[in-house]
Amino acid sequence: MKALKLDQEQPGSLDDNTLVRRVLAGEKQLFELILRRYNQTMYRVIRSYLGDSDDVKDVMQNAYLKAFDKLSQFRGDASFSTWLIRIGINEALGRLNAVNKGKTIYLDLSPEAKNNLMQVPDKQINPEATLIRQESRQLLEKAIDKLPERYRVVYVLKEIEGLRSDEIEVALGVSDANVKVRLHRARKLLKESLYALSQSRDVFEFGNASCDAIVAFVMSRI
Repeated sequence: MKALKLDQEQPGSLDDNTLVRRVLAGEKQLFELILRRYNQTMYRVIRSYLGDSDDVKDVMQNAYLKAFDKLSQFRGDASFSTWLIRIGINEALGRLNAVNKGKTIYLDLSPEAKNNLMQVPDKQINPEATLIRQESRQLLEKAIDKLPERYRVVYVLKEIEGLRSDEIEVALGVSDANVKVRLHRARKLLKESLYALSQSRDVFEFGNASCDAIVAFVMSRI
């Protein structure tokens, strides 16, 4: 009983597989933990394919809703994060295909939800202490944006999100050799001076307000 009480008091400590089982068992409110746990990763991955911030947020929401609908299909053969990232990538590619065909997809958002998604407030920071870091981050983001898509997404997954090569293989459906080649090429294109800056893990940050808006929207739809 004592262990159960601790588990209930600290739901954030539950591993992904436990969260999935409990959501499937009826505790759908726990899906919020999954959203908050992977919002940053999903934003960065989808941002690797789509340049427009509003498109990225729309695709994130679509991906989460699809993941919730297909949650029972998660078998644990790969990590849950890889499974979720794969859904996000597929949704991003679907959006790209639709845009390329001249079709635009919109979610049925309320005016309030749209307004919330547009608001990405700056963090409360010390300008003097972080000015150089901010400028470096902006420079790195611009450099990453210029990478070809195939190199950009591998770079983001490996160097920013810290995924293992085998996880990237599964997420992208490519070979280990392909991952290594793309990563090498991405690093070369970014140049040594920019690559040194890539140790910062807060590029393409997903602000708290946007995180809350995504969570609120998805939880209202499941």
